[in-house]
Amino acid sequence: MIDIASVEFKNNELVILDQTRLPGEEKYLTLETKEDVYFAIKKLRVRGAPAIGIAAAFGLYVATRDSEAEKMGEFIEEVESTAEYLRKARPTAVNLGWALDRLVEKLRSFDGSVSAAKKMLLQEARDIRQEDEDACRSMGEYGLSLLSKGMGILTHCNAGTLATAKYGTSLAPLYLGQDKGYNFKVFADETRPVLQGSRLTAFELSKAGIDVTLICDSMANQVMKNGWVDAVVVGCDRMAANGDGANKIGTNALAIVAKEYNIPFYMFVPTSSLDLDTPTGDDIEIELRDGDEIYKMWYEKPMAPEGIKTYNPSFDVTPAELITAIVTEKGIVRPPYAENLKAIKEL
Repeated sequence: MIDIASVEFKNNELVILDQTRLPGEEKYLTLETKEDVYFAIKKLRVRGAPAIGIAAAFGLYVATRDSEAEKMGEFIEEVESTAEYLRKARPTAVNLGWALDRLVEKLRSFDGSVSAAKKMLLQEARDIRQEDEDACRSMGEYGLSLLSKGMGILTHCNAGTLATAKYGTSLAPLYLGQDKGYNFKVFADETRPVLQGSRLTAFELSKAGIDVTLICDSMANQVMKNGWVDAVVVGCDRMAANGDGANKIGTNALAIVAKEYNIPFYMFVPTSSLDLDTPTGDDIEIELRDGDEIYKMWYEKPMAPEGIKTYNPSFDVTPAELITAIVTEKGIVRPPYAENLKAIKEL
């Protein structure tokens, strides 16, 4: 387990690890304004659904702690306005809105002074961070029960400690398994176009001493065909009520190929990422990003003609029928998902 945090609140400051600079440089940024928080989320300096929620919660506090409002009504309006601004940073990951709504709703029902309300917001943000760490540990334990020693594991994007408070979601069982001598052999997709697999997953797993092999996204079929993969584990940014799950673009393709080779496909979803108000994956808004990420961002020179048309969706949706099981911090969920996800959310 690597000792690194993507989001921290220390010395009364919100500090994030700038993930756009990894793996070459570990640079930390102090976020002091709502604009700082917005662009840190928008530009993927902090990313991963749980980490985004944690950053947003602390960010809402930081952005309003110096408010000069003396009346609660005025302070609530200021907090609500700031929350709406931050909410627009990224549309797909449910944790962003979930964390902001949690703080705003707590504030609306708070009976006390503005000064006390500010302290309450900070404590609520701290609670969200701790709850995520506890949830990730629990998902790791449940996930490990699905795996066996020596397995080959394929993963996509980054759902590790960099994307959460600690441990990660789908990478959590790998860390717990390492402590118990499971000796997993992990294949990490590079995860085009922003390369979260190569820059982040390969970085944190190799730093932790886990056996990890980096592959291009287009090589996943081959390693599965070779018989090197016994399970696919991925995270999820938003899961609809029927069990359709939105994750980094390319996840759905892995699920299709895994089904072809009869390989179990596990999606790790903290209950904070369950959106039971969204009926199916067709109702999930898919973020479209700048096409420069495809052919300019990681190259010294453009790797396509200047002005070329691009299509750059950040996520795709894996249909529920392709998911073998959903791992939450409250337990493992199996079909029928519509019924069982509702039940576990209410636990």
